[in-house]
Amino acid sequence: MSLAICPGSFDPITLGHLNIIRRTSKIFDEVIVCIMQNAAKSSSMFTIEERVDMVRRACSRYPNVRVDSQHCLLAEYARQYPGCVVVKGLRAASDFEYEFQMNLANKKINPDMETMFLASDGKYNFLSSSLVRELASYGADITGYVPNELIDEINLRAKQWRK
Repeated sequence: MSLAICPGSFDPITLGHLNIIRRTSKIFDEVIVCIMQNAAKSSSMFTIEERVDMVRRACSRYPNVRVDSQHCLLAEYARQYPGCVVVKGLRAASDFEYEFQMNLANKKINPDMETMFLASDGKYNFLSSSLVRELASYGADITGYVPNELIDEINLRAKQWRK
C-alpha cells in the first residue's frame, strides 16, 4: 500500500493546496495531510485544531485522505510511516529552491524519507495562504481562492485578526 504525506501549515487551506491533495490522492493509496506548526511564521490566523477541522471538511470528498497534526520535524514524523513519500507542491522556482534545501536537511535527519515535488496547476501559481489572509483582512472577495464552505469562517476570523 502506497502512502503519501502532504505537509503544510494550511493557514488557511487554499484551492491550490486542495489541487495538490486531490492529485496526490489519485497517485497514492492513502494520503495524510499533516498540519504542521511553522516556526518561521510568527502569528497564525487559525489554531492548529481549527486548521485540522477546516482541512478535514475541505478534504471530506477524498475517501483516501486523512488529516493529522504534529509538533515535531517532518523527518521525525515520517519515521512513523516506513516507505511513505512526502509530497510537496511547487508554485515557482523559489518554492523549489526552498523545498530542495528542506529535502536535504530532512534526508540528513531521516535518510529513508523520500520527497516528491508536484508542480502546481498553473491557475494556482500565485495563490498562497498569506495572500488569502491579506485579502481577507482587507475585506476583499476570496471566492475562487479557498473552498466555498470555508469562506465565511475565514472572513469572520480575518475581521477579528485585523483588529
